[in-house]
Amino acid sequence: MTTPIVEELVLRAAQEHGVPGPVAQELLAGSRPCLHLVPFQGLTPAQQQEARPAARTGGLPCLPDGVDWPDGRSPLVLTVDCAALPREALDIELPADGDLLFFIKIEYEPESSAVLHVPAGVGTTECSATYEFDGEPEQVKVYQPHVLYPVPGLTVSPDWRDSPATSVFLEMGEDRDDALEDFEDAVREAAAGGASHGVAVQLGGYSAPWQSPPDEGDLVLLAQIHGQSIDLDVFTQTLIVGTREDIAARRYEALVFEQQV
Repeated sequence: MTTPIVEELVLRAAQEHGVPGPVAQELLAGSRPCLHLVPFQGLTPAQQQEARPAARTGGLPCLPDGVDWPDGRSPLVLTVDCAALPREALDIELPADGDLLFFIKIEYEPESSAVLHVPAGVGTTECSATYEFDGEPEQVKVYQPHVLYPVPGLTVSPDWRDSPATSVFLEMGEDRDDALEDFEDAVREAAAGGASHGVAVQLGGYSAPWQSPPDEGDLVLLAQIHGQSIDLDVFTQTLIVGTREDIAARRYEALVFEQQV
């Protein structure tokens, strides 16, 4: 899903960094759009003037009557207001309205995780952080709420450098690898309009894994959540993937959660 605007910014970045047009076209062919969810201070001054909240970290979930906290009592780490997302910025199908709630234990390998969709217009009640287990009072961890704002971005497949023109370009000198690194960075910055999204939440696109990527084969990324975007003292990355069909059909119980440290 390449728009003329995205193609223009990629070709401009290629020209500025001495990257041939065919190489730029191969990057475009290996790219996918995404949405970064960033705090207000991560936006540029121009973006701040038009900013509209689209998500919130932490806090307590608001669930419909009869719907309980998911099994395992993992904390709520992210709530996404689907209606506030710029839908043209994604190539995966999310609900048009309502909230997506992400329950994950970000400090450890997640033993229990869940994504729930609460439709718009449904009456909800804020859940309590306390509950009873075997007759004893227990409390769910509650992260500090922070508002996040959507910023369209562009991600690149880790395999795009194996493309024919790019492979030839890399063989032409030792400095070509650095040139491509600078080119990719410039493309990502331009696509995000200069917003800072280093430890932000990402919806859609290709993952930026620290280890092996989980979004391979039929699996695509739904969300990538840096621990520090929820809690500054947590150095993890959680990647949530599924098939396009399961994501579109809201079969969130089929999602795969992978945590990397």
